[in-house]
Amino acid sequence: MAAHPARARRIDARVVVLSALLVVALLAWAGFDYLRNRLAGSGCDTTTPVHVTAAPDIAPVLTALARTVPERDCYSVEVTASPSTATATALEANGANGPDVWVPESSTWLLQARDGGAWNLPESGQPVASSPVVLALTDDVAKQAGWPGKSPSWSDVLAGSPVGLPDPGRDPAAIGALIGLQQVTKDAPDPAAAFTEEIRKLSAVKQPFTAWPASEQSVLARKLVAAYPAAGVPSFDYPYVVLPRASEASRSAAERFLRLLLDQTATKAFADGGFRTPSGQLLGDRPRDTRTNAAPRPAGPPTPEAMYGVLQAWAGANLSARVQVLLDVSGSMAATVPGTGRSRMALTLEAATQGLGLFKPTTEIGLWLFSTKLDGPKDYKELLPMRPISQQLAAGGVATLQAVKPKPGGATGLYDSILAAYQNARQSWQLGRINVVVVLTDGRNEDDDSIGLPGLLAELGRLQDPRKPLPVIGIGIGPDIDASELRQVSAATGGESFTTPDPRKISDVFYQALSKLMCQPPACKK
Repeated sequence: MAAHPARARRIDARVVVLSALLVVALLAWAGFDYLRNRLAGSGCDTTTPVHVTAAPDIAPVLTALARTVPERDCYSVEVTASPSTATATALEANGANGPDVWVPESSTWLLQARDGGAWNLPESGQPVASSPVVLALTDDVAKQAGWPGKSPSWSDVLAGSPVGLPDPGRDPAAIGALIGLQQVTKDAPDPAAAFTEEIRKLSAVKQPFTAWPASEQSVLARKLVAAYPAAGVPSFDYPYVVLPRASEASRSAAERFLRLLLDQTATKAFADGGFRTPSGQLLGDRPRDTRTNAAPRPAGPPTPEAMYGVLQAWAGANLSARVQVLLDVSGSMAATVPGTGRSRMALTLEAATQGLGLFKPTTEIGLWLFSTKLDGPKDYKELLPMRPISQQLAAGGVATLQAVKPKPGGATGLYDSILAAYQNARQSWQLGRINVVVVLTDGRNEDDDSIGLPGLLAELGRLQDPRKPLPVIGIGIGPDIDASELRQVSAATGGESFTTPDPRKISDVFYQALSKLMCQPPACKK
């Protein structure tokens, strides 16, 4: 029996709808299967980015190795080349921002950045390569030292060529050179004096110079000749440091990238870039014209004690300082000095202004004033921020200083002011400079609400760090000073005090104190 036409059409419509739904389902499954297969190829739901900032010399090698990270590992690496000086400054300013990983040339940068304010930065990292610190020579200079018949020694170079030294506070090769220089002079009758004499030669060198400290890798890249020291000199160790701001996912990915860098398959990339292994092993073929020497092994980064020691010696010989001045502006500074017709303040400001001329223009100086309740409840306030003297002079610092007036009726808030200035100087302590706090006062502490002398001495003792000397140089003038008080404060910090009851002798006392400040051991013997 034939189907009813209307019923047949309904059946046909259902078939068409079901067929269409089946086609849609099949297409959807095919699309899902396609996407599943694509994702299965990498095995990743997401890809974790790792941001690496590296010293410019090693950044190209890291960039090349970053491209070899397999897709299936679910992370990607972006490498940015940046001078370590700039990276350290950025981390000091705001450690919460920045890359996930930092690879500077040397672990000395980690110490310097921590000293500068990046307190949560790790003290060490995992070296991924190395390069000895050498003296770089042009072919002509190397030939004068016996090359290519023999490898030039540091002693040969230092005896016959002006050696340029960049600022050790900003160049780890210079730190290595200073430690090498210390090794060269260690057998002299007076090693400290010999070391200081050599440092002064370096600090006096102006362009053009014919030798300078550099990494072996940079010597190879520029086709120069390397002079190696007889004793081990700290090398560039290229520490791989995962920074605190890295997320947990980025930290995990960064650790996997580190394993890739340390794998034997990565050694060729580092060797082709002119680097050695972290242990100092030389891989690959080097030029056969004796521009470099395969034998010396890097000695590793310097110890903190060695680094701080040579930088302090450099600062003493180079007269490079960072001076926090605390100037008394209490009412008694307005008193007229008999026989001069001038006030204690006028004589003090005159001596201080003249003293500025004794420092190098690169010396940094900052000035605070103190009395009682000078800035709200505080006994102190800043007058000149810490800047190089050249900038202070250009910005009218002398005129600002000479315009200072005593606070009428102001007492001497000595203890709290010294502590605040010292804490500030400690927090901003800088490598490669003589860091010092200079206190100029005409009286004793008159603030009964202050920390008191026992409390001040205890706090100053707590703030001491043998590796980072920060002496207080006390300068007291006038009949109202307490010489014992000032002497105890200075002694607690390894400093000295200089006092006179006669304000007319402020210049003599001031210059005596400056000579002490500018002649720190080992640059000057005690």
